[in-house]
Amino acid sequence: MESVITYAIEGLVLGCLYALSASGLVVTYVTSGVFNFAHGAIGMFMAFTYWQLAVAWHVPIPVALFVVLFVFAPLAGALIERIAIRPLYGAPLGISLMVTLGVLLALLGIADTLWSNQITRQIPVIFGNRTIHVAGIAVSWYQVLVLAVSVLVAVALRVLFTRTRVGITMRSAVDDRDLTARSGASPIRAAQISWALGASLAALAGILIAPLEYLDQFNLTFLVVTGFAAAVVGRLRNLPLTVAGALLLGLIQSYAVGYLPVDLLSNLNPVIPMVVLFLALLVVPQDRLQTARPAAKRIRRDMGLWPSVVLAAAFVGVTMLVSRTISQGNLVNFGEGLVLGVVMLSLVLLTGYGGQVSLSQMTLAGLGAFCMGKIGGGHSIFGLIAAAALPAAVGALLALIVLRLRGLYLALATLSFAYAMDSLFFNKFLGYGGVLKVGRVGAHSQQGFVIEVSVLFALMAVGVLALKRGPFGRRLAALNDSEAACASIGMNLRATKVAVFSTAAAIAGVGGALYGGWQKEVGPADFASLVSLLLLLLITLSGINTVAGAFAAAMFYAFTPIISQHLHIPEFQFLLVGVGAIFLGRNPGGLAGQIGGAWDRIRALGGSPAEDLMGEGRLVFD
Repeated sequence: MESVITYAIEGLVLGCLYALSASGLVVTYVTSGVFNFAHGAIGMFMAFTYWQLAVAWHVPIPVALFVVLFVFAPLAGALIERIAIRPLYGAPLGISLMVTLGVLLALLGIADTLWSNQITRQIPVIFGNRTIHVAGIAVSWYQVLVLAVSVLVAVALRVLFTRTRVGITMRSAVDDRDLTARSGASPIRAAQISWALGASLAALAGILIAPLEYLDQFNLTFLVVTGFAAAVVGRLRNLPLTVAGALLLGLIQSYAVGYLPVDLLSNLNPVIPMVVLFLALLVVPQDRLQTARPAAKRIRRDMGLWPSVVLAAAFVGVTMLVSRTISQGNLVNFGEGLVLGVVMLSLVLLTGYGGQVSLSQMTLAGLGAFCMGKIGGGHSIFGLIAAAALPAAVGALLALIVLRLRGLYLALATLSFAYAMDSLFFNKFLGYGGVLKVGRVGAHSQQGFVIEVSVLFALMAVGVLALKRGPFGRRLAALNDSEAACASIGMNLRATKVAVFSTAAAIAGVGGALYGGWQKEVGPADFASLVSLLLLLLITLSGINTVAGAFAAAMFYAFTPIISQHLHIPEFQFLLVGVGAIFLGRNPGGLAGQIGGAWDRIRALGGSPAEDLMGEGRLVFD
């Protein structure tokens, strides 16, 4: 009985930590209408800032806490709202999603630059190891502090949103900004206050969670992100339900630690919050989440079959020439870009054409690499076939499970799937450090394999463009525009979603097999959920509706490590992509959209219709 009570106390404390994180997330969403994917990264960054003050610079703990929670965090939240979030009010949901993901990457990049992950850091527990005894149960002062702070924050938020003018303004601004402004209040100021408050709550959660383990940028970000599950239980609007969901999640994790076998727990415990998030997404109503308007689109002519074939042949020819002229080091990066370009093509089909947001494409690519490495010694054609078949089956199953989800909920579901696969599959079956050997089918030299991959990329690009021109492409365009309209005219949404998820997963699986063959061995880090996030942001910046955008994004990913080495910035890739994504609110079409817009203006000056062969070039998925 004593152990049951002990685990209950630990679960309640953990639930309170999740509640603090989730409350900040709900505050920003309910007052601005923008879901903040960077909430965990803000908590992580402020926890490192607190460590810098309290541990590295020996600032007294009360002073360090005050400065971080009431100065740095609110300023950071207000700055993020002003620069990144304010252009998003009324913008399509897909754009706001990408921008907040960009803030997440930017904060990870800045934190990794300021605080090297080669140094072990830990925040000391406030009050140390001192305990008190309640009914014979030892309770630490840290646990008492967490419980007291959580109750205080809950009461303060309740009073803020029900008893104060600023709180009522914050709640009303997201429902009708114009009406709020006509009543004499400032919706802009209310939103900025809410983001400042949300950042302070994220900082508080990060500082209180950080003593549980060593400071690590990625791990701490996702520890705070576990509050997403509680926020979804509260439908991103209901604070009492959010707190209840957080406490339930904490209890589940605590009792899992106490009663599950150690071998099972080591794999399952890190993903319990993501499993709860995934299940919550499947059962919680979504009526209030799909409020963003669709993006305006420009009609463009699709590229015909023969022009695409000619360009594909020209692409292979240029690749052959490049592979013979560049240095061996650049050839390695060029080949990596080509194989990742195949994975990027899956995003063009799934997200660019079909509007289905996926944060797990690199996970599906990892399944392809796994099949390739395990079948026929790692260099069999049957391994390549399996590399397409297994991810296709997983993609179809995932589509059936998340059939009713779209937009934000779909992004959260695929993120939770990818994060769970990191712990449950890749860490177990690939091993730490990269131990799975993967071979190649066909050419074994670097130059020969580059040419082989270029042919595959060209064929798949022609195939993706052909799908877009045909009946399936028209169904995807309709799905992207409005699922409700598609259902009203009798279109089979289930079949269309399963088909596009499965086809895109097969393409990603082949890309993963090629990626493994190029590197010759792969490990869990190659297919981490964060890589999927990075690839989606990159192709969004380059043009997610275009084959050219897929190629450009893949090459950028492959060559930025060279730039990073010259600049001596360890996570320059995260930093640059994150900053670029932040400005998508002002330039929704990305690079392809800017080029397409310039071409339209040039054609207009010449009196010709504004058509091009680049594709849509605008972010339209929601």
